[in-house]
Amino acid sequence: MGDLVIGARSGAGEPEGSGHRSERSTESAVSATAPEDAAVQSADEQGSGADGASDDSRDEAGSEGESETKAAGKEHKQRSFWKELPILIGIALVLALVIKTFFVQAFSIPSESMQNTLQVGDRVLVDKLTPWFGAEPERGEVVVFHDPGGWLADEPTKQSSNSFVRGVQDVLSFVGLMPSENEKDLIKRVIAIGGDTVECEGEGPVKVNGIALDEPYVFPGNTPCGTKPFGPVKVPDGRIWVMGDHRADSLDSRFHMDQPGGGTVPVDEVIGRAFVVAWPINHWATLPVPKTFDQKGLAAAVPFVPPVAGAVGAVGLLPLVRRMRDRSEREKQS
Repeated sequence: MGDLVIGARSGAGEPEGSGHRSERSTESAVSATAPEDAAVQSADEQGSGADGASDDSRDEAGSEGESETKAAGKEHKQRSFWKELPILIGIALVLALVIKTFFVQAFSIPSESMQNTLQVGDRVLVDKLTPWFGAEPERGEVVVFHDPGGWLADEPTKQSSNSFVRGVQDVLSFVGLMPSENEKDLIKRVIAIGGDTVECEGEGPVKVNGIALDEPYVFPGNTPCGTKPFGPVKVPDGRIWVMGDHRADSLDSRFHMDQPGGGTVPVDEVIGRAFVVAWPINHWATLPVPKTFDQKGLAAAVPFVPPVAGAVGAVGLLPLVRRMRDRSEREKQS
């Protein structure tokens, strides 16, 4: 009965054999499911195609995003550099100002008074640090100093006629990157210091504390006294006697003896010692102290004790030293 029911529901008069019913059922199932499988397969292919297109789109979008990020990073770096540049320039100017104020400053040679040691237009570097520690000018040094009063009264200042150029020069000279054209400073060689006696008679030589100086730095053809013999002059404490190496073309201490200080320069007006010619390159040279200033007995301000006198004094003090030592030992024992 069950089979009849199935057959009746299928709507066909089929043989009663079970084998035929099984085959027909299988074929009908296959034929019924085939379109569904094809539809599913087609959907899968379309899906995979869509997914593939989506992956490509994502890759392209990712690469475009990376390019935009790199471009933005470069633009940010460029902007950062231009923003930092004024800060770097400001720091450099501050450092230059500090160096000029406390350490080293450049000066330009405006005249022929120090030839042939220094030529017109030379740039020298001046040590401004050691005076801060109490160091004072020594004989033989080339020093830069402020006008002590009236030495440069008739000297015109050299400035550019162009206002823009003059402004740039003023700024650069203020921070120490360029010598100032309007400051009234002088550069000479120290011949004598406080406590010394200096003189020059006839054609020389110059004598300091009675010791004659050998001056190979004097301009060829000049005499040590130049056109102005002088002395003897006692240099007051805290002051120096200065002379130019071009003795016939230098209005130095010799020509200001009628002024306060008798032609000497206060140590407080000394800016520092010139120690090197820095520009132009072919004039580069150091400015050492000549050997003539190392002569024994030149420093009259410092008492000179002969070795024999020192030995005699030490022998005379021996008994006193022994008595003091013996007394100290007795006090310890008691």
